Amino acid sequence: MKFGISTFVTDEGIRPDVLGAALEERGFDSLFLAEHSHIPVSRDSAYPGGGDLPEKYKRTLDPFVALTAAATTTSELLLGTGIALLIQRDVIHTAKEVASLDLISDGRALFGVGVGWNREEMANHGTDPKTRGALIDEQLAALKEIWTKDEAEFHGEHVDFDPIYAWPKPVHQPHPPIYIGGESEAAIKRLIKYGDGWLLRGNLHFDEAKKVRDRLNAEGREDVQFAVFGGDTKAKVIDGFRDAGVERYTFMLETLPEAETLKALDELAEVAAAHR
Repeated sequence: MKFGISTFVTDEGIRPDVLGAALEERGFDSLFLAEHSHIPVSRDSAYPGGGDLPEKYKRTLDPFVALTAAATTTSELLLGTGIALLIQRDVIHTAKEVASLDLISDGRALFGVGVGWNREEMANHGTDPKTRGALIDEQLAALKEIWTKDEAEFHGEHVDFDPIYAWPKPVHQPHPPIYIGGESEAAIKRLIKYGDGWLLRGNLHFDEAKKVRDRLNAEGREDVQFAVFGGDTKAKVIDGFRDAGVERYTFMLETLPEAETLKALDELAEVAAAHR
């Protein structure tokens, strides 16, 4: 099992270029960055973690800009979104951003996607929460068309465009791995149909991960990779996810200034080394 870092990169924490270099120097495999375009001041959607919404949610850098910065100071670190809120994004622009990151990084992009939880945030982008599942399914299908065809077109209920030219194409063939986020029944069905990987949250019990692995195997999807976002540092939890067939395990790195971040990374690197 390989070890990486998941975090929120903000204007108040370590720079992404410095973070990327620090991760590669310490032997980490990957970096997954969260995304929120904004947080509405008036919000009825409850924070899934419970309690008050942490400040970092309001201050995230654009993940593709931040990951590109990390790409310039690294040569092997995998660069992932965790998760990109695709339903709040223009699908053609997103296709270009992912492909551009993959090109600049020489094929190191991982595209983690999900539907999100903040309904007010969705609404500000013109997204109807009631149809967000159907929307993201069409977006994923459309992305694959854009990435793999010189003249791509898509005609769905929520995504519709006539033939287009769109370069660059991704370096990773046929396209960067798509990691589906979420543990709901809808997310698992999406994973089976569209996913190359599953980005599961670290608060999920590893026994549940085993059940999903069994289900994927029964569907003929033994090829799906598992990655944990924001995993615990406890040995029992790490070993449990390893036994569940998780290939990549990322620790949650709190958003801190540079000196404090580097100290935290040293501690997490020791945990990772003990379980390799």
